[in-house]
Amino acid sequence: MSLPTEPIGSIPRPRALQLALAEHGQGRLDDAELTKLQDEATADTLARLEELGCPVLVDGEQAKPSFATYPIAGLPTLDPAGAVIPFADGHNRQLPYLTAGPFRYQIRAETYVRNARRHTDLPLKQAVIAPSALSLLYPSEPLDGYSRETFLQDLADEAEADIRGCLDAGAHGVQLDFTEARLSLKLDPSGKLLKNFIELNNTVLRRFNEDDRPRLGVHTCPGGDHDSTHSLDVDYADLLPELFRLEVGTFYVQLASEADPERVLEIIAGQLRPGIRVFVGVTDPIGATVETPEEVCDRVLLAARYIPADQLGTCDDCGFSPFADDTSTSRDLAFAKIEARLRGTELASRVLGL
Repeated sequence: MSLPTEPIGSIPRPRALQLALAEHGQGRLDDAELTKLQDEATADTLARLEELGCPVLVDGEQAKPSFATYPIAGLPTLDPAGAVIPFADGHNRQLPYLTAGPFRYQIRAETYVRNARRHTDLPLKQAVIAPSALSLLYPSEPLDGYSRETFLQDLADEAEADIRGCLDAGAHGVQLDFTEARLSLKLDPSGKLLKNFIELNNTVLRRFNEDDRPRLGVHTCPGGDHDSTHSLDVDYADLLPELFRLEVGTFYVQLASEADPERVLEIIAGQLRPGIRVFVGVTDPIGATVETPEEVCDRVLLAARYIPADQLGTCDDCGFSPFADDTSTSRDLAFAKIEARLRGTELASRVLGL
C-alpha cells in the first residue's frame, strides 16, 4: 500500500469561470448562469483529479468566493473595512467586520460535498474555514446587545454544524484551514492570540467523538495568494508545539517551500503522538516550476527519516489560488504539480517497501 496523499483544497478556476465571477460582481451575469459555470468547473476538477489517479478528491472550491469567506457571503450585517492581512509582496487582503448579531453562516460546506458527490463516487475531502479565522470578524469595540462572548458561542455552534454537516453528507474527511495560525505570531509575538485560537478551535473539536477524530484534520501554511505569503518569516518552532495541541487525527503541514525542511521535521518528530498522521507538503503551489517526481520522492524520503511511515502522508503545501480572483497560477500548472506529487509519493512508497 502506498503512502496516503491528498490535495489541500483550492484549484485555480477555469478562465471562463474567472470572467463570469467578474461579470457577476458587476451585475452583468445572473446567479443561475454563474452557478451553472461553477458546477461545470467542479465536475471538470473532479474528473481531472480522478484521471490523475488521486485516491482522495476535492472539489477545488470552484463555488467558493474564497476558502475563508464562503460562510459569510451575502451576510447583510458586515462592513468591508475589517482586519487587514498584509502579504510579503505588498498587497493586502481585508476581512469584513460584524456590525450586529446574531452571527449565522449563510451557507454550509456540506452543500459543496453534496454537489460534488453528484459527479463522483470516490472519497471526497472537504475543507472548511477554522472558527478562529472567523473570530476576527468581531470588532474591537463591543456591539450593542451582542457581546463577544455570545458571538463566540454562536460561532462555535455554526462551526460545529459546518463540520458535522460535511461528515453526515459522506465526506471522507474534513480539513480545518488554519492559515491564521502562523500569521497570529506575527500579529502577536507573545503567542497569546495563537493560544486563544487553539482553544477556540478545540472548543469545537471536542464536540466530536473518537470515531469522528480520524476524519478531522487541520492545515497550516504561511498563506498563498498572488504568488506571495503573509507569514513565511515566522519561525515554525514557535507554532508547531501549539498546533499539535489541536484535537484532530490529521495534520497537513506546509513544508516544500520552507528554507530548512529538515529542521521543521525534527520539530514535528518531537510532537508526534499515537493515533495521528502528518501529511507533509511536497509541492509548492506558488512556485513557478513543476517539481519532478524524483524531487518529490526525495522530499518524502527525508520526511520518512523523522515520521514513521504509518503516520506519514503527502500533500501540496497549500491550496492553489484560494481566492477566486487570484489568476497568478494556471489551472494546468496546478494539475501538473498534483501529478508530480502523486508520482513522487508512489516512487517513495516503493523505496520504503510499502
